[in-house]
Amino acid sequence: MPAHVSHIAPATGVRDTGSPGLRSDAASNRRRVLDAARALFVSRGLDVPMATIARHAGVGVATLYRRFPTREALVAEVFSDEFTACAAIVDDALADDDAWRAFRRIIETVCASQTQDREFNDALLSSFSGSAGFERELPRIEGGFAEVVRRAKAAGRLREDFDVSDLSLVFMANRGVIGDATTAPAASRRLVAHLLRSFEAGRAEPARPLPPPAPLGLGRLPRTAEV
Repeated sequence: MPAHVSHIAPATGVRDTGSPGLRSDAASNRRRVLDAARALFVSRGLDVPMATIARHAGVGVATLYRRFPTREALVAEVFSDEFTACAAIVDDALADDDAWRAFRRIIETVCASQTQDREFNDALLSSFSGSAGFERELPRIEGGFAEVVRRAKAAGRLREDFDVSDLSLVFMANRGVIGDATTAPAASRRLVAHLLRSFEAGRAEPARPLPPPAPLGLGRLPRTAEV
């Protein structure tokens, strides 16, 4: 049985692993672009203008585009470590001999990680929609998850009508509850618990208790006046 899988840890900096043959000044420019891009993606979102990234990196726009001809290429490089870690989560799930636990682990771990690194969450959703350049890892993630789904269904633990594409729906739903950093982890855990209950089939034991509700204030909504 594989060891417990940890969350995808947001990188504190950006590795420069893609261009070992660059001159020192070119390598320095590339590193500054990646560091500036990550900081701006975190503070302003993935749609920050490329010209703004160049200005914050202290390089010309032409220099930025020479290294990263598209926004998708830049996003893919900035979040390459997290995306590799996401693929590793799927690999660990494939090594688990309990099909339902493997399926549950992918959902729980990636959704928990989304609460810690929302910009990577947006990049991940972009990758599933085909708009980000994660050609190296995305097929590995999609293929691995499809196999985890197949095994869980074969074991009679996952609903037959669950589709692999529902994974992106899970991530989008989770994205919708993590807007407030103070309540995001609790809200995400409870949402994921509800979703996993709805996906499970052939439960052989009582359902696990739901995590405590997040203090979102919805329980204090005014009641409808009686007629």
